[in-house]
Amino acid sequence: MEGLVELDDAFVGGRRSGGKSGRGAEGKTPILVAVENRGKKAGFIAIETTPSVSADRIREFARRRLRPKQPTRTDGLIALRVLGESQEHEGRVTKPHQVDEWLPWVHIAIGNLKAFLLGTFHGVSGKYLQEYLNEFVYRFNRRFWEPELPLRLLNACMEHIPVRLVAEKG
Repeated sequence: MEGLVELDDAFVGGRRSGGKSGRGAEGKTPILVAVENRGKKAGFIAIETTPSVSADRIREFARRRLRPKQPTRTDGLIALRVLGESQEHEGRVTKPHQVDEWLPWVHIAIGNLKAFLLGTFHGVSGKYLQEYLNEFVYRFNRRFWEPELPLRLLNACMEHIPVRLVAEKG
């Protein structure tokens, strides 16, 4: 990931039967989401499940996914303040009507992810959630590469070493 990155947490999965939604809802799995802010569009994204949204988990996520001293924006969640240790972090408590101005792309990505999970898989459980997230990230990060796909497929075919099958004598 390069340039300015927006980072936020979200909760996905589980069943909603009139219970609490969002942070602290039963059966939900917390995830961390990072999105490149390229001005008028989102760049690459990274999404991972996490056992909890804690300072240690956020440090580990940042170590794996972000470059040192990378400009990073977050909301005012206290656990996200640890990003200031390794990133050029700016966290801001925002009012609900201003959140789309401060972190536009990460919230669009989270909304798209939830629509993808509900529309494609009709909901998911925590056991295989990371695999579903990986598929979403793979598709999202390659969304502008469609014109290149035929050439990439042709190159893969040309570089593939043929498998030689030996017939059994018998």
